[in-house]
Amino acid sequence: MNLQNLNSEITQIVTQANLSVDDRLLKICKLLDANVDYYNWVGFYFKNGDKNELKLGPYVGEPTDHTIIPFGKGICGQVAVSNENFVVPDVTAQDNYIACSITVKAEIVIPIFVNGENIGQIDIDSNTPDPFTEDDERFLEFVCKEVAKMLV
Repeated sequence: MNLQNLNSEITQIVTQANLSVDDRLLKICKLLDANVDYYNWVGFYFKNGDKNELKLGPYVGEPTDHTIIPFGKGICGQVAVSNENFVVPDVTAQDNYIACSITVKAEIVIPIFVNGENIGQIDIDSNTPDPFTEDDERFLEFVCKEVAKMLV
């Protein structure tokens, strides 16, 4: 699938002002999960108030115990500190990885910026080894920019 084919659907979801932010975020998760075979868990984490931690937002996939992640811990916590994309082709090669499921082989996390501040991220796990390409990164950056428009 050409990921950019989903751009217009993402924009359409984001602009549905009659839905709550969480409802729109969940629709995005469902869209990505349904249309990209190797996206096996799709979710959002957001900064938890003034705390140096992330709180799980809407997601699609297996339930997770990781509803709160301290900054610096795991891939998501590292992105909260680095403010940079993090692509993990093989989660077993990461010392600071928080295992959510034994089936997860790879992960990609892209930060969401509002007014220059990292306020959250999209987190995607894959049960396929090394599936993420530069196309995934660019597409998910687009998703995060669209999501940021809802959070301003």
